[in-house]
Amino acid sequence: MFDGPEPIYIQIAEYLRREVLSEALGPGDQVMSTTQFATSYRINPATAAKAFTILVDEGVLEKRRGLGMFVTEGARHRLLEQRRAAFFTDRLDPVLAEARSLGLDPQTLIDHIRKGGAP
Repeated sequence: MFDGPEPIYIQIAEYLRREVLSEALGPGDQVMSTTQFATSYRINPATAAKAFTILVDEGVLEKRRGLGMFVTEGARHRLLEQRRAAFFTDRLDPVLAEARSLGLDPQTLIDHIRKGGAP
């Protein structure tokens, strides 16, 4: 499952973010423990714990002492806001810069978007 080029803890964190974004995991849902995660996916528990730490720092998960890890209220909203901001800075801004360098005016871009992009 986690065979991408990124470190496994990054892939685990991204997997859990996608689960929250798709609403497969909702606010208050418990996620597997690091031990369960490690056993299920045959990884080191420290690797799973590192992914969980990232998600706690991001406010996606919270630790409940003696109970485990849970999805926080508003986690999906926070992730959507982060992804939307990243979409503009990481993807759209370079496209707009390229469009300007090609001499494409904004209306041409708007028309293309309204048509739904490439056929």
